[in-house]
Amino acid sequence: MRDFSLSGLLRLRRLQQNAAGGELLRARSRASELAAQRTHVRDAVLGAGNDSDSIATMHAIAAARASTSSMLADLSVLEADASRNVEAAVREHAATRRAVLSLEKLEERHRAEQRTEELRAEQIVLDELAVRGVTRDIEEDAVDGPEHGDRG
Repeated sequence: MRDFSLSGLLRLRRLQQNAAGGELLRARSRASELAAQRTHVRDAVLGAGNDSDSIATMHAIAAARASTSSMLADLSVLEADASRNVEAAVREHAATRRAVLSLEKLEERHRAEQRTEELRAEQIVLDELAVRGVTRDIEEDAVDGPEHGDRG
């Protein structure tokens, strides 16, 4: 029984698939972190009160909101980038999965062919044994002669 000639490549493709899966997991995790961070900042801005008793306090609140607004814009850009990274990771993972599946199908076909060859060889041996048995019976009948044969 010979080994599947592409087994090394199949192992490599499986490693690549695992690496792509890990990259996809990291990309999704980063996107989730950014979304949570954006939500936290947005909630903090919406939850802040406007209790201002002086012009200086109002200027500080306005500056803080401008800074927060800028931070939200930056987070939105980072989220969009993270979303693109997730999409790219999904495509890469799907491509590596397809490569693994095609090699697994070839391996399955190889195993089926191997099994067919084994069964064929076994059947040839069985056929030869059967022919030898029949031949031996015929030879024994010929040696024993007709007196032990048909009595009628």
